[in-house]
Amino acid sequence: MSATLEIARVGEGAVEVEVLPGFGARLHRLRVDGHDLIRTPASPDHHRRDPYFWGSYPMAPWCNRIAAGRTRVAGRELDLPATFPDGTAIHGQVSAAAWAPLGDGAWRIESGGAGWPWRYAVEQRIAASDRRFDLELALTNLSDAPMPAGVGIHPWFRRPVEVAIAAASSHGSNVASSPEPAPVFGDLDRRVLAPLPNGLDATWTDLSSPPVVLQWPDFGIRATLEASSTIGYVVAASPAEIDAVAVEPQTHAPAGIRRLIAGEPGALALLPPSETMRMAVAISFERIET
Repeated sequence: MSATLEIARVGEGAVEVEVLPGFGARLHRLRVDGHDLIRTPASPDHHRRDPYFWGSYPMAPWCNRIAAGRTRVAGRELDLPATFPDGTAIHGQVSAAAWAPLGDGAWRIESGGAGWPWRYAVEQRIAASDRRFDLELALTNLSDAPMPAGVGIHPWFRRPVEVAIAAASSHGSNVASSPEPAPVFGDLDRRVLAPLPNGLDATWTDLSSPPVVLQWPDFGIRATLEASSTIGYVVAASPAEIDAVAVEPQTHAPAGIRRLIAGEPGALALLPPSETMRMAVAISFERIET
């Protein structure tokens, strides 16, 4: 039987964060004013049994879905295994692996292989203060050739929660992502705070600031998410069977390899050797009247 996962705690005061360095350096808990805001299982070890639908985890060197199997891109051949029931390779390679500590709320992993013909490193830094949570990701290409690259985070925010995404355009389906985004309309227009309808699984772009606002009326908490300029997309999913919604800032749109090959917008970037891609997210929390 595997050992119980170690919990690393970051921050003090109103914002409490628990991280699992041995399993993706993922957030097990994000608690504000005594309320759990992300979907947290009773035991940290549950993340091993069900790695995609709990907490919040980093995504690298790609986010969301790309095609499994053999694909030639950037002069090399990918041969990725399917990692999701829909037959795609999803959410990168680092969210279930052990990361090494760097100290002061930071962790690092080196990865690659397993069908991804480049080596790379990812560093994550987390900080929490009285009413703010900060997370930074840095992806460095360790190989000798340009590497397709993308990073993001995948938090599951507990329901009931209201969500606003300040986006003028969207890709309406992450399973069959359209080549070009379209102006938002109907359920895809999320510019006003409201619960997400069940069954939504889409990507938004042409973002304004702040790109995301979340609100928990039952808790009297509002969260404002600010993002670095490298984040051009927000994915959101609201499966009916899960008591949480995913709201995921990331650097590219789904099907990032297809987009790179076809010259479509929202592709994975080509990261030169020894260079680093960075993203940063800051979430500020405030009390609201209920």
